[in-house]
Amino acid sequence: MINSLKSELRKKYLKERKAMSSEDVAFLSEKIFNQYLLQFNVSENQNIHIFLPISAKNEIDTHLWIDYFWKKNINVFIPKMVGDEIISIAYRPDTKLALNSWGIWEPVSDMAEGVDFDQVITPLLYADKYGNRVGYGKGFYDRFFSSVKNPVLKIGVNYFPPDELIQDVDPFDIKLDYLVLPDGILSFLGGPLNSTK
Repeated sequence: MINSLKSELRKKYLKERKAMSSEDVAFLSEKIFNQYLLQFNVSENQNIHIFLPISAKNEIDTHLWIDYFWKKNINVFIPKMVGDEIISIAYRPDTKLALNSWGIWEPVSDMAEGVDFDQVITPLLYADKYGNRVGYGKGFYDRFFSSVKNPVLKIGVNYFPPDELIQDVDPFDIKLDYLVLPDGILSFLGGPLNSTK
């Protein structure tokens, strides 16, 4: 298996995502969503943190999850960037949003919610077979995971399989527990690459 630097993987997968059509994004997002539903039992009043997609970067369409969670009376929270940290804001159909300087929709409100999350559905560009992530390189989610006190399921969603190892994993990097792909789910809870396909 090839070892690659985060910077190389970031460049590669940004390029691959950029080449995707809106039809690709819609088709694969639905496949990933359906894999998620097969594996994870969610129930009323659970607290789930999820991201809003950056459509310009062809991120997975998480509105599929959000609409489903709202129908199931699950409490949805989304990130807001404050300095170099993420705070978590309750997200409801009437929540007012604004575009931030990164081009990401986020709540206008600064009312952070001190809740215990059941799941954090995590954006990423790539994850390897050990659950190590490559994001956009700013460390927002590593800091966010460090701030979450209770054990929480860290679930990555991605289009691309873990074909390469991340060479420059940092001791402060926090691994995923699961990776949801279009054709299956990988669990990292019992070591590398336990497929739940």
